[in-house]
Amino acid sequence: MDTKFKINDEIIVDMRSSTGHCRTPAYIRGKKGVVERICGQYPNPEEIALCKSNPEIITLYRCRFKQVDVWDNYSGKVSDTIELEIYEHWLKNA
Repeated sequence: MDTKFKINDEIIVDMRSSTGHCRTPAYIRGKKGVVERICGQYPNPEEIALCKSNPEIITLYRCRFKQVDVWDNYSGKVSDTIELEIYEHWLKNA
């Protein structure tokens, strides 16, 4: 499988806004993390929600973020993380 990112690559989630169906939470946009695993390639769920025939096939990644980098005033351990599955078109190189 040819992918844009590899495991342990540093990524940033795109800051763009979205309308309609979107699988990328607003709270994670603009945040830096790392690719934890490559989940596979799937039809773009945003295009499926718009009833587009033949949606683009894109790679889905499990990405890990430090919670202190995600939440303002996070009071947990510095080592605490959150993992989210994010499609490739929402990710940029860090």
